[in-house]
Amino acid sequence: MLTLTSPVETKLHGVRAGTKLAALCMFTVLVFWLQDPRSVAVAAVIPTLLIAIGGSVFALHAFAMLRPLWPFLLLLGVWHWWTGDVHLGLTIALRLITAVAAANLVTMTTRLSDMLAVMEVLLQPLARLGLPPRRTALVFALVIRFIPVLADRMSHISEAYTARSRRKPRWRIMVPATLAALDDADHVAEALRARGGAG
Repeated sequence: MLTLTSPVETKLHGVRAGTKLAALCMFTVLVFWLQDPRSVAVAAVIPTLLIAIGGSVFALHAFAMLRPLWPFLLLLGVWHWWTGDVHLGLTIALRLITAVAAANLVTMTTRLSDMLAVMEVLLQPLARLGLPPRRTALVFALVIRFIPVLADRMSHISEAYTARSRRKPRWRIMVPATLAALDDADHVAEALRARGGAG
């Protein structure tokens, strides 16, 4: 739960976390600056190639992490088809896929401790306001890590409900999903306490 770092070693694992995060920021800004879907598709080749270099197991895991995006992509497609602006919808969808794929690549090749170290440095000015940099960095890191985990948990709960009922899950899975999230949070808190706390 505390890490999504891939056990499959790639060359990117050896690159400094600060360098990868800075490159991710610049790449994301570039992707959202591009206005044409063809340009965004060309930009998408970069994370795709970097993922492919890691091998088939690494690539399959990386692309599997994109599955939670399909509801958003479906909503985007329906909305922009309805409004008649398919060009913009395609551009936004490609931006989303490309940015998330790049972020997943950084997440899979960077240890949580390394990310925390970078964020601590960036958050040092907040110490003057009474906010502990390490704890603040840990909060951000856990939020980033939890998003795909919770999305996957929601998917499993939805599938379990569908297997037991003919009705669509919709709002009915909110209570078990919330309880599952609280349970996961409790386990993470116990793990942090066992490691000496957030510092």
